[in-house]
Amino acid sequence: MKPGRDTPLNPTVNDIARVAQVSLATVDRVLNERPGVRKTTVEKVNRAIADLGYVRDTAAANLARRRIYRFLFILPATNNEFVDLIEQQVNDLSQGLKRDRTQVSCLRVPAFDPMALADAINALNPAQVDGVAIFGPETPSVRDSISRLRAHDVSVVSLVSDIPSSERNAYVGIDNIAAGRTAAQLMGRFLGPVTGDVLVMTGSMLARDHLERRLGFDEVMARDFPNLTVLASLEGRDDPDLIERLLPQALASGRDILGIYSSAAGNAGLVRYIDHHRGPTHPIIIAHELTPLSRMALGGGLFDAVISQDSGHLVRSAVRIMRAHSDNAPINMAQERIRIDVYIKENLPPDPGSTTGG
Repeated sequence: MKPGRDTPLNPTVNDIARVAQVSLATVDRVLNERPGVRKTTVEKVNRAIADLGYVRDTAAANLARRRIYRFLFILPATNNEFVDLIEQQVNDLSQGLKRDRTQVSCLRVPAFDPMALADAINALNPAQVDGVAIFGPETPSVRDSISRLRAHDVSVVSLVSDIPSSERNAYVGIDNIAAGRTAAQLMGRFLGPVTGDVLVMTGSMLARDHLERRLGFDEVMARDFPNLTVLASLEGRDDPDLIERLLPQALASGRDILGIYSSAAGNAGLVRYIDHHRGPTHPIIIAHELTPLSRMALGGGLFDAVISQDSGHLVRSAVRIMRAHSDNAPINMAQERIRIDVYIKENLPPDPGSTTGG
């Protein structure tokens, strides 16, 4: 059938059934990819859809079926303001999504514990969840648990830290290797031609986002700033008290530590230590994620730069991608690309929690 005088301007499922010479029930099965339809019949229906130029109104179809989308964010239970911001964004978004028949919720699991994460994923009932956004480590046990969800057609998004060896549908977060390279350029340019050491603080080298940031940082430091020696990573596991205990030994090791790169977002211990031991000078500090604490440290001169990603964009993007996969709809990846933001004291955006201003 070619478009012409008899082609409806706004074709419906009734038009598809008429052109394909099948029942409305068969058209519905094909549109929703349900079993029980012969291959030749599926081809006839799809050909009629293409000839008619039919575009499915997914929202109307879901409303007619009274479908509710159920999306879950699995986040690490850690003393980390950035993770708290993500959970806050999820909670805020869930209120506005109720009118779109979408339920969004959070589940916290122990941080840097792949078995606890895998157990939490395996405990999910695939019949009661349409999509899961996972912020956690990449291990065989986590990959296997993701495979189980995908086998039941649950969409899976890796969040902040990618799990590329799994069957996840998409990754939502910044390019962490590029973020590490950015930190190195900032560190090297801030320090200039002096000779000395740079300390790297991380949450855990088992976390892919932290590992990738370190790889990017090392690459640029070795290539562009050979006058600076990058020391072994100090793993703080997002524990402020542990970080505060580790720093004195690291900074009093007899080495000339000129800079600190904090590749994780758990900066409370670092801020406390530097603030309590502040002298006429302190190391150049490059940190991650614009949180209330890092904003204060940047504005107060403790931090020199903060590399960040928009927590709201992360959450909205993850929800859009999970919903698109649930609907077999296209994804605008340009819209979902999370950019790397760099903040210094002079370009700090207004504090969203501030009550001042017009």
